[in-house]
Amino acid sequence: MADLSPELLALGFIWYVAFLFSTTCHEAAHALAAKIGGDDTAFAGGQVSLNPVPHIQREPWGMVVIPILSLIINGSLIGWASAPYDRVWERRHPRRAAWMALAGPATNYTLMLVAAVLLRLGWSQGWLHKDPPDFAGSVLGAFFSLNLLLGTFNLLPVPPLDGSTAIMLFMGETRSQRYLDWLRGNSYAMVGLLLAIVAFRYVYGPIKAIATHYLLRGQF
Repeated sequence: MADLSPELLALGFIWYVAFLFSTTCHEAAHALAAKIGGDDTAFAGGQVSLNPVPHIQREPWGMVVIPILSLIINGSLIGWASAPYDRVWERRHPRRAAWMALAGPATNYTLMLVAAVLLRLGWSQGWLHKDPPDFAGSVLGAFFSLNLLLGTFNLLPVPPLDGSTAIMLFMGETRSQRYLDWLRGNSYAMVGLLLAIVAFRYVYGPIKAIATHYLLRGQF
């Protein structure tokens, strides 16, 4: 179990709030993109919303229980969320489904960029302390790092991650149908997650280094 010092509790609270808000935005973006594309499934469930409650009601373990337990036990944050969609709609409109899948990671990258802009502005104007970071800087730093991680991880092209659906943007309709037959007709979720976790260890480091250098230390 992690040493629950006041500093660690405060940092854990910051990261959990960042996770809850970022994940809510991610799933709300999926739901909104689906509604725009003609699928009202998530909209009917109240998930076209920045209110975290309907998202928590759908995934209480992934958005509350497991993240908090993981912070308490080992000081890291693990969690997940999901938005419902119509599989028939997905088959009829594979490109719309691909855009729906991209909406989540795109939202995470947008939040990351907003956090980077606010950090750079705060540092340049003296509103934020860079070393050591003050409370506001820690919050923005958590939003930057967490959303970079969420956006990048979800773009990996393996099920059940968003990237596995988003790649249909590069396929014709016939190939998309065949791909969906393969993707939805097999239980690849656990295998895909294992592959994603292994691959992520190798791809995320360079991506984080580049993003941090150009967005936080370099010039825009």
